[in-house]
Amino acid sequence: MNPEKIGTRILNYRERCGMSAGDLAERTGLDAEFIKAVEEENVYPSLGPLLKIARALGVRLGTFMDDQVSRDPLIVRLAERKEELSMLKGKGKPVALRFHSLGRGKSDRHMEPFYIEILPESAIDKRLSSHEGEEFIVVLSGEVEVIYGQETYDLGPGDSIYYNSVVPHYVSCKGESKAEIYAVLYIPE
Repeated sequence: MNPEKIGTRILNYRERCGMSAGDLAERTGLDAEFIKAVEEENVYPSLGPLLKIARALGVRLGTFMDDQVSRDPLIVRLAERKEELSMLKGKGKPVALRFHSLGRGKSDRHMEPFYIEILPESAIDKRLSSHEGEEFIVVLSGEVEVIYGQETYDLGPGDSIYYNSVVPHYVSCKGESKAEIYAVLYIPE
């Protein structure tokens, strides 16, 4: 998926709901200028703000990424896996995270599974975010730092962490080499 589609989809859903950018900002607690940047300027939020936008619009996070109808069972072959979303640390800044959806195509899902490449740039600005739900992460390679509330945890290959997402948190690469993780987000309806 071309990242421009995410902002366009958010704009389309917002307009379908009859909301202005200011209305969406009020419902999410995000700045209206930030909403406009996401929709119009290729600025992509971390998962926390993206989840808040999805909740305010009454859709699943995957709605912004899905191009296909539901399939059951859904199989994603490694060779077919595509980057769906890159998250920047801000406009004009380097990519920090590359998301590959592992649930794309299963429109009736209740979890959001991802393969994520966490680049060293993710450690530049560690802004904690929170949202409803839970997250489960397994580290495949590299070193990962997870800030969870007031605590910091270092994870290596094979380590996992499962936490409540309402507690402010941030996941970043630790060191100069990228890390790879599998992450599953559960967002209650």
